[in-house]
Amino acid sequence: MNLHECCIYPDWPAPANVKSLQTTRHGGASVAPYDSLNLGLHVGDAPLVVNQNRQLLSALMPSEPVWLAQVHGTRVANADAANCVEQADASVASTRGSVCVVMTADCLPVLLCDEDGTVVGAAHAGWKGLAAGVIEATVAAMQVTPHKLMAWLGPAIGAAAFEVGAEVRAAFIAHQAQAAIAFTAHGTQGKYHADIYVLARQRLNALGITRIYGGQHCTFTEQEYFFSYRRDGVTGRMGSFIWLG
Repeated sequence: MNLHECCIYPDWPAPANVKSLQTTRHGGASVAPYDSLNLGLHVGDAPLVVNQNRQLLSALMPSEPVWLAQVHGTRVANADAANCVEQADASVASTRGSVCVVMTADCLPVLLCDEDGTVVGAAHAGWKGLAAGVIEATVAAMQVTPHKLMAWLGPAIGAAAFEVGAEVRAAFIAHQAQAAIAFTAHGTQGKYHADIYVLARQRLNALGITRIYGGQHCTFTEQEYFFSYRRDGVTGRMGSFIWLG
């Protein structure tokens, strides 16, 4: 197997020493409904197979990634110092070879780095974490002036497939009135289609981050390439990785 067939390499002007990759659902050993490169140990797949999938990526990594127990919160782990699986939804690193990773299957993965290549971060931004401030918490933990940062938005559920209730819309508008443009009324009264890419860009812009890339995929509709919890219920998880080389 050509390992590179299982990955997307972010198209962004990150410094040469910043390395990043995004897995697809291809290239692993898991069987349906986790077929085939499932990286999540918490979704019901056989642990031995998941670990085999993770090992397949080791040739592309300088060290074991700092895997997180994600809970849709805002806690940020220090990937330079982590020595066990931490309950967090983001991590940052400023030491060469420390690998940050978040797992998703509709939620938005956000990779961050500074223009000087001194610090990187990865955030798991489902709507709950995004509304609660996981991007803001990750940027704060990077300890760099925000205008020196750039971001890449990985594959997430697209607006046409992401139906939410009025309470989700209200949560975002309470923080930023302009968030209203990310919601379109849909079908049953009180239901909306939400554009998580727009919502993330608004949060990044508000921090002073304007160099934002990616954000063109839909995990729900692109079934051939991506896992989607909304679409399939029981499914695998993809990984978004970033480190300093």
